[in-house]
Amino acid sequence: MHAFEYANPTTLKDALALLGNRWGDADVLAGGTDILSLMKDEVYVSKRLVNIKNIKELGGISMSRGALRIGAGATLEQLIENAEIRKSFPSLAAAARGVASPQIRNIGTVGGDLCQRPRCWYYRGGNGLLAKGANGRPLVPNGENKYHAIFGHEGGAYFVSPSSLGPALVALDAKIKLASASGTREVEAAKFFVAPASDTARETALLPNEIVTEILVPAGMRNATYEVREKQALDWPLATASVALQMKGNSVASAKVVLGHVAPTPWLAAAAGQALSGKSLSDSTIAEAADAAVQGAKPLSQNKYKVQLARVAVKRALTEIARGRA
Repeated sequence: MHAFEYANPTTLKDALALLGNRWGDADVLAGGTDILSLMKDEVYVSKRLVNIKNIKELGGISMSRGALRIGAGATLEQLIENAEIRKSFPSLAAAARGVASPQIRNIGTVGGDLCQRPRCWYYRGGNGLLAKGANGRPLVPNGENKYHAIFGHEGGAYFVSPSSLGPALVALDAKIKLASASGTREVEAAKFFVAPASDTARETALLPNEIVTEILVPAGMRNATYEVREKQALDWPLATASVALQMKGNSVASAKVVLGHVAPTPWLAAAAGQALSGKSLSDSTIAEAADAAVQGAKPLSQNKYKVQLARVAVKRALTEIARGRA
């Protein structure tokens, strides 16, 4: 690991003053489960780490005016333990529980989950975000790609978004608040995640001089998350589905179905939402929505199985709501 400066501010103002205008000048350290691994493997070099774990204003979980506020410094375990989240936002609780290591859940933060870098083995092996070889050609299409994207890889980014909470937050129409020394701004969760077009770009809308401070989630939607995994030990899912429904009686007034771990960003399956709109959650409607969710998938040479897994995840997430379990 390369030498770096370490800063330990206790206020957001002081933390923001320590950041730079270029990636690598300074980076935020929260739980540290991702950036420290990147630096140890020399995939990423930072001149300064700014520890934000002692900034109280970045923590906490609360309800106010019909919306849930989650501090970016809240841990995944705090999400699971929160009674209001378990009751009204089961999709978030399920996504947090999916991080199968108690150690990671107790130290990993909500903000860190949103900002973690891709788990693609080509990227982690030093081949860059777009995973190109010495000849400039992408390595993924004809390489080991069984865990890579089946949607959204037309721009050359074949990795899948690693965020556990991202799909649920997109489905729930959450907003992510960002702060810099010059002020604050809010970004819709759906626009926070970005498919980079170059190795120097990032996978989120976060700028080098900004910190994620909190997430705001409107209440009132029936919601659920279902994950399909290869094993229950510490690992990332193969495919997930997060759904959020506005109900009108027994019918779906509007719906969002968002797939995870199948694209460089949480993937909005618009056709699935349309298939649900105006209908009751019958078995046939759920099956129709599940089929619609995987329309347009473009699997690679080794990951066609993900199409069926995504279909199953949608079906089971919707079934949880239909049976009153979410």
